[in-house]
Amino acid sequence: MRRVSVCIRGEWFRVPCSGPRASVQSLGFEALQRYHQAKKLEDGGRDMEFSMRRCWGGELLHPEDKAEDVLEDDDFVQLGKGFQLMHLHYISLDGNSLTTADLVNLGRGLFKIKLTPEAEEKVMKGREVIDAFIREDKVAYGVNTGFGKFARTIIPKEQLQENVVRSHCAGVGAPLSVERTRMLLVLRINVLAKGHSGISMETLDAMIKAFNASCLSWVPEKGTVGASGDLAPLAHLTLGLMGEGRMWSPQSSWADARAVLEGHGLKPLVLKPKEGIALINGTQLISSLGAEAVERAVGVARQADVIGALTLEALKGTTKAFHSAIHAVRPHPGQMMVAGRLRSLLDSDVFPSQISESHRSCNRVQDAYTLRCIPQVHGVVNDTIAFVQNVISTELNSATDNPLVFAETGETISGGNFHGEYPAKALDYLAIGVHELASISERRIERLVNPALSELPAFLVQDGGLNSGFMIAHCTAAALVSENKALCHPSSVDSLSTSAATEDHVSMGGWAARKALRVVEHVEQVLAIELLAACQALEFLRPLKTTTPLEKVYELLRSVVSPWDRDRIMSPDIEAAHTLIKQQKASQPQMNLELFWSGVRMSHDDDFIVGVSFSALRSGRQFSLTWMNTGRS
Repeated sequence: MRRVSVCIRGEWFRVPCSGPRASVQSLGFEALQRYHQAKKLEDGGRDMEFSMRRCWGGELLHPEDKAEDVLEDDDFVQLGKGFQLMHLHYISLDGNSLTTADLVNLGRGLFKIKLTPEAEEKVMKGREVIDAFIREDKVAYGVNTGFGKFARTIIPKEQLQENVVRSHCAGVGAPLSVERTRMLLVLRINVLAKGHSGISMETLDAMIKAFNASCLSWVPEKGTVGASGDLAPLAHLTLGLMGEGRMWSPQSSWADARAVLEGHGLKPLVLKPKEGIALINGTQLISSLGAEAVERAVGVARQADVIGALTLEALKGTTKAFHSAIHAVRPHPGQMMVAGRLRSLLDSDVFPSQISESHRSCNRVQDAYTLRCIPQVHGVVNDTIAFVQNVISTELNSATDNPLVFAETGETISGGNFHGEYPAKALDYLAIGVHELASISERRIERLVNPALSELPAFLVQDGGLNSGFMIAHCTAAALVSENKALCHPSSVDSLSTSAATEDHVSMGGWAARKALRVVEHVEQVLAIELLAACQALEFLRPLKTTTPLEKVYELLRSVVSPWDRDRIMSPDIEAAHTLIKQQKASQPQMNLELFWSGVRMSHDDDFIVGVSFSALRSGRQFSLTWMNTGRS
């Protein structure tokens, strides 16, 4: 029988799963019952609010998932009281206010959704326009005509909608992950909620129920040219909702779509006039994958500053290049923000560094560009990410299908909002921008492992020759940087005419989004290698210590990767460090909460956190305020 250890308020309980399909929620209830019995408390476990997290890796567990699907035997789980069960949390969609962070969290299954009353009203008014066209036998594109080259062909309405979905299911390649399919589905719902697509409330409500039940269609990742929208991926998304093809849910895994829907008490969609084209026309694949790329880029950019600071300390660099006066006379927002982060991490009155003190009297005036120019290089990456995030955020809340319905005038108007050029160009720019974090990181790794450029042992290991240390880890970083150079070639500069020259200019945005994600992942992996190398370099400077924030990062890494004293398999260490970066654990906001818990004052004005050193306050000596721009938390 599968057993899991559950921690509740510092008490550990060995809990068996009640059956092969026991849910995470039932596991938590069982642990709570044992906690109440052990503490001789009144039994209230069944109506108590809690969340559950894996201790190793820190993943938040969804209460409806089956324990055997998400937990290993002898796994460790922490149960937090005082939080509502995640399935009680809803995000209200109105078609206007979805953020990239919201979308990624919805993809992770952390929330369910519902429409605002205003959105429901807009949807119903939009549908009334289509119903009026049908009653009056008016000809309208996509309602009673063919599509693309067949726009002038009149089609009986009862034959049209399912045909267009089936014929457009021509995608190839591996299916999108569960998380990315969730994002695709909920983003399509958000766009339909604007009321400009002519969808019926009945159909939209069925889609919402499917999302909340995690009934997710099989959607291959390849096949869109990004105009007229992401036709093939959205057609596959719709096909499953029609009860055709394959579908996934936590209870069924992959199975026949109709059986999955019926197993959750849901009925397959029966499409009404205009709904086929309304469901498959739009830029939601580009935008949903783009939102994930942006959110991961935000996290990796913040962590790149922390890791770069660690490397600078290990190489005994100077902090003079980060002086505020330098950056005030070239006031790019990203550059000033990164310089401020570095000042908050490196040697200061608040956080002194023994390593920095050890070489204070050396005659070095300035460092190599990879150290000295971190604010300038990392800074423009941050500004690039901010620009792209703005474009993607606009796209998430835009009506991007065709024709569009305007209830105010009772019109349907054909246009080109489905063209993916905006997100495609922005995501090509994101790939080019964020790649630079890997490019400069790889050069810093070279300085760490090359004894001609540092005062450290060759490849950061004793007994060189017998041991190769970080020799090939650096090669891996170089390989990833080289791959990124090819991936950074913009896809949006290409266009191939399709649909018999009706759709004669396209964005290629689907590929722009997919390769932007791959570039971001490579950047994460290169920075993981730099994190490993920088922390290994610190081993050769002991017993000297760096600043308290950077020591916390060192301790974080050492909680999952031990120091290198002799050669061992490197890949698991790189993956462990990469996991920390993907989870954004090496970022400054989390360190603030750990470091300053006993003496912190939080100010959410302008997204700043003000950290005051508690030890400085306690000792009564002079102290300074460290302003740390950490981004919105």
